[in-house]
Parts: sequence; structure tokens; C-alpha cells
Amino acid sequence: MTEDGKIIVALDAMGGDYAPAEQVKGAVEAVNICDDIVVRLYGDEQKLRSELSKYKYDESGIIIVPSFSVVENCDVPTNAIRQKKDSSMVLGMYALKNGEADAFVSCGNTGAILVGGQTIVGRMRGVDRAGLAFLVPTARTPVLIMDCGANIDCRPEMLVQFAKMGSIYMKYVLGVSDPKVGLVNIGEEETKGNHQVQETFPLLKECGDINFVGSVESRGMIDGEVDVAVCDGFVGNTILKTYEGVAANMLNVVKSALTSTLLSKAGALLIKNNFKKTMKQFSVEEYGGAPMLGLRNFVVKTHGNSKSPEIRNTVLQCRTAVREGLTEKIAESLSRQ
Repeated sequence: MTEDGKIIVALDAMGGDYAPAEQVKGAVEAVNICDDIVVRLYGDEQKLRSELSKYKYDESGIIIVPSFSVVENCDVPTNAIRQKKDSSMVLGMYALKNGEADAFVSCGNTGAILVGGQTIVGRMRGVDRAGLAFLVPTARTPVLIMDCGANIDCRPEMLVQFAKMGSIYMKYVLGVSDPKVGLVNIGEEETKGNHQVQETFPLLKECGDINFVGSVESRGMIDGEVDVAVCDGFVGNTILKTYEGVAANMLNVVKSALTSTLLSKAGALLIKNNFKKTMKQFSVEEYGGAPMLGLRNFVVKTHGNSKSPEIRNTVLQCRTAVREGLTEKIAESLSRQ
């Protein structure tokens, strides 16, 4: 934090499909909403200054930190972190490690963010693997999938840690008072599932510091039956990508139906405002990015195609996490296991 208590967010302004324009716009929107945030933009200084010149903002709220290379999506993650020391991503992560920032955000190479999170920022003591957590919108409240792609194969003990970390995140960042935790399974019965699930179930039942409600099927998760859905990264990523694909296709089908005839177009005009309001509830950009829970500091991965609203909300998400002492609360919880 700054001397006057402002949260410092390091933003990789060169990672993502629309960098640096959307990153800069999102950063400006965030500091214009909250005056207790400072965003450090890591990237090409000339490009960043050009983008910033388009907006009005408190100049003390945004700082440019020049970088001289970019971690590309085609880069091998381990090589990129090791060889591109002057990149916007690596410099931002080292700033977080060295206490020059309170959180780090990037839309860039997912694998590189995972590797950098583990090797530069580092895991908390007692954490086997940091997990990638993602909020999925539902008709009720959003559900946190933990893990959604960082760890393909997980031991039961790791899933228990995911459950604890996800529960703390939902409580202190989303404000869910007693988050319901479910173990993703192919049925609700305790006897269902593969060896991993069957070995994890009794361990979660014994956890006195989480509200474990048993197994949950993926359709139940989407119905909002739980607040935290625990699974390994293979299952979580499959659910996430399927959900995103179905949602996008359904939206296209609805739009096509509403514009297919003159009569339907007239009807679409009548429901336009309510339709937009309803669809906003299912927009992932409303909740910000996917944090890597279990690291010593707060690291968040956003979609590669993120626009300014998701960047803005991710910066605000960082503010809440830091203000609530999220990483400290996770460390305290896991030290009691």
C-alpha cells in the first residue's frame, strides 16, 4: 500500500487480445470509481501514454512502469518466465513479490501466469498447489469453481484445501455469510464417483470450518445449489468451457429469433431494456477475473479477450481482497489443518 493507505494493483497492460487499449481504459474506470486505488501499468511507455491521453483521471491514481518485451500466447510458459525478465508480466509479478504492489492482474498467457505465480510470487506455507478459481453466473448467485484449470490431477488433500480457500474467498470477497461447498460428482449419493471423489468426500465431511453440503452434479451447480464447487482442474475447466460455449450459443439463438421477422423485431424493442438487464446477470465480466488462491499475494487471471468492464471489475476485486486481508485469512485457515 501507499503511505496514505491506497491499494496498489500491478496491471500487465500488454497481455491480452486488446492490449493496451482496454487495459488502460479499465484502469482509468477503476480509479475514477474508487479513489483509494493506484494502478501501476506495466508496458510500452509510449503506447500507454498515448492511450491515457484519451481520458480524464486523477494522475496520481495511475503510474506507468516501462517494460520492454511481452509474454505472448505462443510462448512456452516456463521459458517465457525465465527468459523475458523485462516483460510486463514478469516485472509486474516481481513488483508484487517485492512489496511494490498489493495485487497483480493479467489477461495474458495463462500457463505463464500459473508458472510465474508459483515460482515468482510463491505459494503459502502448507499449500500443496495454488488453485485457479472462477465465478460462474447462475440464475441465483454466482458459483465459484475451484479448480478451473491450474491442476489437472489432484490428491484428495488438495481438493480439501481448494474447498477451504474457495469458501473464504466467497465469504470475504463476495459477502456470502456461510458459503455452501459441494464436491462435483456424477450423482448426489456419497457412493458415486471415481476414486478421487470417493476418497475426498469423507475428508470434506470432517472439515469443521466449511459448510460442506455433499456431492453436487454440474446441473445442480448451475442451478445455484452451492456457492463453491470443488473439483480438479480437468473437470473444472471442462465445465467452464462447456458453460461458456452453451451460453454464447444460446445468446446467438435468442438474438436470431428476436430479429428473424418484423413482428419479432418489434417485440424485441419492447423487451430490450429488461433483456439487457437479465443478460447482464449472466455476464462473467461483472465479477472480474479468476484469482490464483493459495499464493502469498493476490494474483488474478482475466480472459484473454477481456474488455474494459472486466479489467475494471478485476481491479476492484483486488481492492476488496486486499482490504479484507484475503491471503492472510487463507493462510490462517490452512495453518490449522
